[in-house]
This record gives sequence, C-alpha cells and structure tokens, in this order.
Amino acid sequence: MSWNEPGGDKKDPWSGRGDQNGPPDLDEAIRSIQEKLGKIFGGGGGDDGSPSSGQSSSGRPMKNLGAVAAGAAVVLWGLSGFYIVDEGNHGVETRFGKYTVITQSGLHWHIPAPIEQVAIVNVKQQRFIEVGYRSGGNEQITGSVPKEALMLTKDENYVDVRLAVQYQVKDARQFIFNIVNPAATLKQVTESAQRGVIGGSTMDFVLTEGRSEIVTQIKKEIQDVMDSYQSGIQVTSVNLQDAQPPEQVQNAFADAIKAREDEQRLINEAEAYSNDVVPRARGAAARKMQEAEGYKEQVIAQAEGETSRFSKLYAEYSKAPDITRKRLYIESMETVLSETSKIMVDVKGGNNLIYLPLDKMLEHKPSNQPANSAVQASADQIQPQLQPQSIVADEHGVDRSSTRGRDTRGR
Repeated sequence: MSWNEPGGDKKDPWSGRGDQNGPPDLDEAIRSIQEKLGKIFGGGGGDDGSPSSGQSSSGRPMKNLGAVAAGAAVVLWGLSGFYIVDEGNHGVETRFGKYTVITQSGLHWHIPAPIEQVAIVNVKQQRFIEVGYRSGGNEQITGSVPKEALMLTKDENYVDVRLAVQYQVKDARQFIFNIVNPAATLKQVTESAQRGVIGGSTMDFVLTEGRSEIVTQIKKEIQDVMDSYQSGIQVTSVNLQDAQPPEQVQNAFADAIKAREDEQRLINEAEAYSNDVVPRARGAAARKMQEAEGYKEQVIAQAEGETSRFSKLYAEYSKAPDITRKRLYIESMETVLSETSKIMVDVKGGNNLIYLPLDKMLEHKPSNQPANSAVQASADQIQPQLQPQSIVADEHGVDRSSTRGRDTRGR
C-alpha cells in the first residue's frame, strides 16, 4: 500500500517527514547548500550547527573571501583569451563552434573557452603527399605501392607511375570547416585524376615525350576538383617521380627503347646528310642558271653590238665605197696576220721570196730581251734588201701586189 492511500502510514519518502502532509521545506534545502559552500571555502559551521570561530553572525568575511576568489577566477579566465599568431600563420576564431573572424600575425584576444576558440593554420608551409610510393627520412624512394602505382593505359598496357604533389593552404577557413581530412581527400583526388589522364594516353607517350603534358593535365584536374570542394588548398606542383613498365617486362621494354633510339639516330644521320647534299646541289643548279643567264646576256649584247657596228659601217660605206673596202681589207689582214709567226716579204729586183723564221728566232732569243726587240732587230738587218710592198684593191675587192720597179700599167 502506498504512503498516500487510505490506510497508509502517510510518510513522505522525499522529505523524510512522515508526520507532515505539505511540501519539503525550501529554507532547509538552502541552508544545506550554504553549509556545503562554507565547508568548501573553509568557513563552515561545526557538526552541531553552530557558527565557526572565524565567522561572525552576519557572515561578511565569508562573502568577501568568496568575492575575491570569484574575481581572481574571472581575471585568470579573461587572461587566457590572449594568443599570438606567428608569421605565416592565420588564426581562425569560432564562437560556440561557428566561424567569426580570421586573424593575421600578431597578438590577439578572444573570449576565452568555452565561448570562443581559435585554431592556428600555417598558410605558408609546403605540404606534400606521395602517390604510388613511400619515401624515407632522406626523401629517397624506399618502396613502391602497387595498389596506387599500377594503372592501365589507353593501349591496354600496365605502367608504374609515382607522383609527388605539393600544396599549401590558401584559405584557412575553408581548410578547417569544409573538409574533414584534407590530406586524405587530396590523395584520393590525385589518384582519380592520375588514372583518368594515364588511361587516356598510350604507354609510349607516358614513358617518353608525354611526361610534361601528363603532369600539367593532372595538376589542372586536381585543382579543379579541390576548388569545387572549396577545400582552401592550392596545388603548387605535381612531380612525376618515376614512370616505367612493371618489373616483369622491364628487360623487354628496355630492348624496345634501345631499338627506338637506334631508329631515331639513323633518322637524324639521314637528315644531316640530306641537309648537307641538298643545299650544295641547289647551289650548283643556281650557279649553272646564273652562268646560262650571263652567257645569254653576253650573246645578246655581242649581237646587238655587231648589228650597231654593221649599221654604222654601212652608213660609211654608202658615202665612200672604195675607201671603205680597202680599209676593211687592211683591217682583216692585220687581224689574220697578227695570229701567225711567219712573214713572207718581197725581194728587190727579183721574184724570189725570203722566208723569215720568226718562230725559231723567238725560241733562241735572250732571256733578258723581249721577243718584240728580237724581231725588230732581225727586221732591221734585212730592211736594206727589202722592197716596200704596195697593196692595190681592184673594184672586185681582189688585192694585187707589185714592186716599185714594175710598171703600174702592167707592162
């Protein structure tokens, strides 16, 4: 039977006063709390409920001591709100977990915990992640991680690719609030972008000339995805540490690379020979063409000159035909006889001809005497014996030579 049912014992199980039907005494509860606080500050009453020896009946010393302790606690709590942000760091203040402000380097104050808190983020530090390998303390590659490194190319070949991604924080607020684990997220995004780019390229392109292009594409895709997440991360560089075929086929692939290098070497040698021969052939052809053009101009100029000379000569011939014919004959004979080394002269008083061996005389001439002088000396010796020659041209242009002793009338 419960305590408040008819016939019960009417005892209140909470107040302990079974003889009263009213609610618990509030004053008694307050006095109990005061006694506990007095014990905490050392001013509580004795066991019999009498006041302690250090407390008056009014309780003022106890209140003063409590006020001093509370003030000291408040001062210490307020001083705990001072903090220093070092150079290159940003402070992110939050109030009850909600973002309030970002502080730069220097001394700052915020409402102490648990109302406000501050998180220091280094925005200048170069952070990095490794994909496909793990490095030791001296930044040397200690081992490959096949699960991350092996991937399939466009031409269905396996390649072992190892990347190192360097990044830094560009927005401390986004870096703290938007992503739970930025490094793990960045690594997953890197693997995804890497497999996408490698999967769209051939094996030869990845291992040879396509390294720089692949790195550029991977960096762009990583940054685009991290920006879409508003991660506050700036990718500074993506380094391709190594790209090679799997260990099982490395020897065969090395032979293929050597053959490709020999092919390229032979192509370069052939191009060098072509670059040497073709310009020389083109130069020779150009020279022949220039010579032909020069000969053409020469022939044309000579023909034009002969035409002009003939025209002028014909004009003079029209004025004096006899004199012109004689002059032409003399000039022709001078031209013909100037090319021979033999001269035939007439002898005075007879029909015999004297042969003058000028070629022999020229061969036996002294070394310090010119050839013309030797010829002149020989001519001077025989001059008294020679009869001057007269040249007459008839109306038909035929020359008739006679000595001075003959009759000009043909007698």
